[in-house]
Amino acid sequence: MGFIGSGSIGRTLARLAVGAGHQVVLSNSRGPETLVDMAEDLGPRASAATSEEAAAAGDIVVVTVPVSAFPDVPTPPLAGKTVIDTCNYGPERDGHIPELDSKSLTSSELLLRYVPDALLVKAFNNIFFKHLLSLARPAGAADRSYLPIAGDSAPAKAAVTEFIDSIGYSVVDAGTLADSWRQATGTPVWGTPYGAYSNEKGQPVGEDAIRAALATATR
Repeated sequence: MGFIGSGSIGRTLARLAVGAGHQVVLSNSRGPETLVDMAEDLGPRASAATSEEAAAAGDIVVVTVPVSAFPDVPTPPLAGKTVIDTCNYGPERDGHIPELDSKSLTSSELLLRYVPDALLVKAFNNIFFKHLLSLARPAGAADRSYLPIAGDSAPAKAAVTEFIDSIGYSVVDAGTLADSWRQATGTPVWGTPYGAYSNEKGQPVGEDAIRAALATATR
């Protein structure tokens, strides 16, 4: 697993991935030397690298950066790879992006313009990082939670579903990248089903609740 960005969601996913037996290669915009402590904390399955090296190393690569940083995502090493996009658009942080403000594109479709040969899957953008860590459950657990994913490539969705299963979650297919607005910031499936931020443990959410939340989203 390669990580482009190592913020709250990136760190949490890396921790879950290491716990599930995956190798992880971490990167950020400040350089690998700033990630040495994090890699040491995660243990021998984790290492720090440049964004280009992390992108090249991963069988699956997680892009978890501000939308304003999309132009800086390395393009060539992501060609043909399954890429998980965890990113949410926030004008107050990213500045106004006309295509996103007008809703003519989803943020994942915008990312695809910068990495056109990647097999992009939207995932993990609708859950608080503390809930992501605390709600992971083994396969078959009665209180296992579901996460929505969206993408245009069936093989990439299958690979991401397998990864998500390995770290303790089940999946609801939320459609194509054009449909991924249904899990964007402020929609019914974003944050709320898993509990309030003040409750760091969160609450498990089943398949039916996630499907219902996606279905009631409006644009």
